[in-house]
Amino acid sequence: MRNHIIITILLTSTFALAQVAPAAGKNAETMPKSTANKPTTNKPVTKLTPKQVHASALVIDTHADTTQRLLDEQFDMAAPPAGDAGHLDFAKAKAGNLGAEFFSIWVDPVKWKGQYAHRTMALIDAVYQQAEKHPDKMTMAYSTTDIEKVHKSGKFAALMGIEGGHSIENDIGLLRMYYKLGVRYMTLTWSNTNEWADSSGDIDDGKVEHHKGLTDFGKQVVREMNRLGMIVDISHVSDRTFFDALRVSRAPIIASHSSSRALTNAPRNMTDEMLKAIATYGGEHGGVVMVNYYSGFIDEDFRKAQAAADADRKKAQAEFDEKYKDSDSVTRAKAQMLFDVEWSKKIPRPPLKSLIDHIDHIAKVAGVDHVGLGSDFDGVSYLMPEGMDSAADLPKITEELMKRGYTAEDMKKILGGNLMRVFKEVEGTAKKIQKEEPMPLRLRSAGK
Repeated sequence: MRNHIIITILLTSTFALAQVAPAAGKNAETMPKSTANKPTTNKPVTKLTPKQVHASALVIDTHADTTQRLLDEQFDMAAPPAGDAGHLDFAKAKAGNLGAEFFSIWVDPVKWKGQYAHRTMALIDAVYQQAEKHPDKMTMAYSTTDIEKVHKSGKFAALMGIEGGHSIENDIGLLRMYYKLGVRYMTLTWSNTNEWADSSGDIDDGKVEHHKGLTDFGKQVVREMNRLGMIVDISHVSDRTFFDALRVSRAPIIASHSSSRALTNAPRNMTDEMLKAIATYGGEHGGVVMVNYYSGFIDEDFRKAQAAADADRKKAQAEFDEKYKDSDSVTRAKAQMLFDVEWSKKIPRPPLKSLIDHIDHIAKVAGVDHVGLGSDFDGVSYLMPEGMDSAADLPKITEELMKRGYTAEDMKKILGGNLMRVFKEVEGTAKKIQKEEPMPLRLRSAGK
């Protein structure tokens, strides 16, 4: 177990961590002379194509908002409507060899105020209903072992992650219940600061009460997540919340859908300092950053163009809300999807290169063992780069990265291996903590 006093001192300093160069592989000069020039086999070495590499990998994506569609649109992943512009269904997942998906359990903090747990439960139920409706295609998974078993069976593995700590309504008991229902990660905040953790989404809003990172209760939440075996997710959190979580967590953490701030200056993205920190601290081998595909997070020109159009977009949205205020939820949700698609056409999409640049940058800064895929499918108003229209296009990522020199082994790590490594360590840490410490009381944050 890491010495947390030393880690705390290191993390509260400037975090000017030296970038560690990848370990040099063995070559002819470093091998014994007797074997350096001798082939290990008489058979010619067959180099796998990007298509073969992708097809042979366990591909895992850590963030899809398709859950909202399952509940609000009554969307059926086995029977999408003709011309559907969504990112994820069973056919698209199969075409892209997507083996496992974390369905996002996101509750709008304004629309569902006072009903966070109720909405959370409804979304969880929607994922289970989809699995029960299509047992031949989709199976719920709760562990790394489950993911591997489901993948070998040829089915789609479904997992869940809560996007926003407000879903636990400041109650450790609810956190434990969500874990029992299958939730395997929780993003500490969404774009809203909650009562125990600051968000990057409103960190500059003077009207919002902030905490300078995590409160004492927030730290207890992280500790209990470690004890349960629930992955700590820091996408959306403020920089101070990020470093607090990294200091407190005994297990590695993830960013389920974040990109590089050095390339695209969005507060939701991670600085190089943060990338190095997440790779260095947390557990024995560090965590992983799952890259978001949203154009506003991966292309600076797009981000600026979108910011310039923000006022017009908000005005149009307000008019839409007024028009559909009395409509039923299914009608309104389907109309919202069409509205988002049409609005997305107003700003030219960036090239696929923008997405690949972010994966490449994070791999170089944090290391190839610390980057993965966190698409944000169906959660970004269909604003993804050219060529990335759905899960069916995932093989293009493998193709483009291999053009840049990434090996088959590198790709298996990026496509899912890195997330599996972190998940397994989270599971192992939980077992150790459960032996060492008793279950804490049902805690609630102060004043709640």
